[in-house]
Amino acid sequence: MSAPAPFRVLVCGTNFGRFYAEAAHRRPGYALAGILSRGSAASRAYARSLGVPYYTDPDGLPAGIDAACVAVGSSISGGQGTELAKALMDRGIHVLQEHPLHLSELTDNLRHARRRGVQYRLNTHYPHVAPVRAFIDAARRLVARQRPLFVDAATPVHLMHPLVDILGQALGTLRPWRFADPAPLPADIGPQPFCSLHGVFAGVPLTLRVHHQLDPADRDNHALHWHRLSLGTEGGVLTLADTHGPVLWSPRLHIGRDADHRFVLDGPGTGRLGLGTTSVVGTTGTFRTVFSDLWPQAIGSALDGLREAAERGDDALRTGQYELAVCRIWADLAARLGPPEIVRPAAPRPLAVSDIFPVPGQPPAHTFLGGGEAGQTPAAERAGTRHVPSDARSGTRTGPSRDDGADPGNTAPYTPSAEFFDLVAAEHTATASAPAIAALLADADLSTGPVVDIGAGTGLVTEAVARARPDAEIIACEPAVGMRAVLTSRVFSDPELRSRITITADAAPDLELPDQIGVVLLCGVLGHLDPAGRALLWRRLTRRLAPGGLVVVELMGFDEPLTLPETRLATATAGRQRYEWWFGAAPDDAADGVLRLRSTWRVYRDGATETEREVRDSYRWAPFGLKDVEAESGMTAHPLPTRPGAPPLAVLTRAPHAPNSTYGPDAPDTPRGTEASLVLCPPTTEDHR
Repeated sequence: MSAPAPFRVLVCGTNFGRFYAEAAHRRPGYALAGILSRGSAASRAYARSLGVPYYTDPDGLPAGIDAACVAVGSSISGGQGTELAKALMDRGIHVLQEHPLHLSELTDNLRHARRRGVQYRLNTHYPHVAPVRAFIDAARRLVARQRPLFVDAATPVHLMHPLVDILGQALGTLRPWRFADPAPLPADIGPQPFCSLHGVFAGVPLTLRVHHQLDPADRDNHALHWHRLSLGTEGGVLTLADTHGPVLWSPRLHIGRDADHRFVLDGPGTGRLGLGTTSVVGTTGTFRTVFSDLWPQAIGSALDGLREAAERGDDALRTGQYELAVCRIWADLAARLGPPEIVRPAAPRPLAVSDIFPVPGQPPAHTFLGGGEAGQTPAAERAGTRHVPSDARSGTRTGPSRDDGADPGNTAPYTPSAEFFDLVAAEHTATASAPAIAALLADADLSTGPVVDIGAGTGLVTEAVARARPDAEIIACEPAVGMRAVLTSRVFSDPELRSRITITADAAPDLELPDQIGVVLLCGVLGHLDPAGRALLWRRLTRRLAPGGLVVVELMGFDEPLTLPETRLATATAGRQRYEWWFGAAPDDAADGVLRLRSTWRVYRDGATETEREVRDSYRWAPFGLKDVEAESGMTAHPLPTRPGAPPLAVLTRAPHAPNSTYGPDAPDTPRGTEASLVLCPPTTEDHR
């Protein structure tokens, strides 16, 4: 049975439209049918870079386009986006249009879609962004349990329309709503950046603060902050700290009193005092990952909604009633606030966390980057939550020795960290790594040779591959005795796994390999090898990789040596003990161009502030990125989708006779004609195997 035809998507506009193009280009089940814009050289070059046709006139579009993403300004910003949307609907093309639109335009577009028998959706975008989606889903669960008592919200004025949509989805309804005019300010304090108003939204008291200033030529860059939301019930407060996360849960403080009206702090009935004062749900990424991951994936979610509506044959006007109500509320708020103050400020100077929370003995992050000028991202911020300690990611170690900072009671690499590994790795693997790799291997031909997992760690990914492909034979290689002990226990505890998984203590690059390999997993390994070791490994793998074979690679996400102050990246609780995972990095004093990564686990008991136990490990890692892997392997990258906030995936297809490649036509021990693919997974904080 043949696979269903992809949903062919045209993207209009190449400013914000680039995120739409990335979504259509990368999302399974979709195909980017082309780019349409006014004809600039930059737009033409962008279309060429994606290998898709370029158009300047909707009349010249070919047949077979299913949907169009109109990321062109509407009349509210002086653009022709609405006229373009109607022209596309006239051609029988479903349309997803980027906000904002006047209420009258939205009404006309929905009626036009009904007349043409196509689907039309207005995309407010931000409700689809993963942290916002997590807040919405949690809010729906919260209001199902307890009556909401208040909502506090803050937004820049140009994101007020999406804010209304977020609130409507979080509370499950929009009605009833009503608002008072903005609160007046004292006359002697002068203009202020924020306007505040009160009202009722979905029957819940609302306080709204709006950053009511706008640079018409550069809206996003001068917002003092993005969406911030708090929803309170008698049980606690759910907070979205920022549009891009994290989400916070703060249970309500309530302490019993005795007959003398004193707090009861111990004994029966005090179990709730063990609740965390605030729990952080999810992680945050860098601004770079917002653009590379969160936004394209959010747009992919919006495209899914359009496609599903098209498959159902919905009445666009009927299903658009919620969008119309959101637009009416936004128009009401905008009318009460009046026109925003027009500002044209200078470029701001963003600060790194280390500027505000300096580490004793270390200069702030901006000193590493020439004073933190505009356009530069401090080192700690560049990694953001993509700090990637190797022991808590893949636990794989293939050669370098530990330094004096390691636990002196252990000599085998990664063994000190093995007991903690799954505390932070299991959830990520279940929600990101495992689904991505399982999806990749779903249709792979595994009859040509076994799956070889080099640096298998505790076997989380090994097990996921085995579950996804019950026909696969797997060789799991793990040289660290502590990690291998957990791996062995995992395999031996399941008779089905025992029948197909062979465990070895081999380490790259000199490990024993079968004559022919179907799939190789290389997670958290390459940076531990020097260039000669990597070249040897590539030669040996390529010689044995079956035609059409796959190589899966995970890197640290560091492209160059940098300094990261020690930072707590994760906490976990088991029984009466709390575990904290701290990580730092710095250039290695003993070798140029190499990082020294330091990982520390601290164990606390019964709420104590003093550590009961502390375990340290230290490793060397050669930082490099995807381009370096391409240069070494002679392959070309093509992105693959994964969970928002998780590491981006890319499939590298081999370019025959590529220049400067270890595997060029003159390379030794390289069989010509081998077609291999490489999947690269630059990790984030949660990227634990």
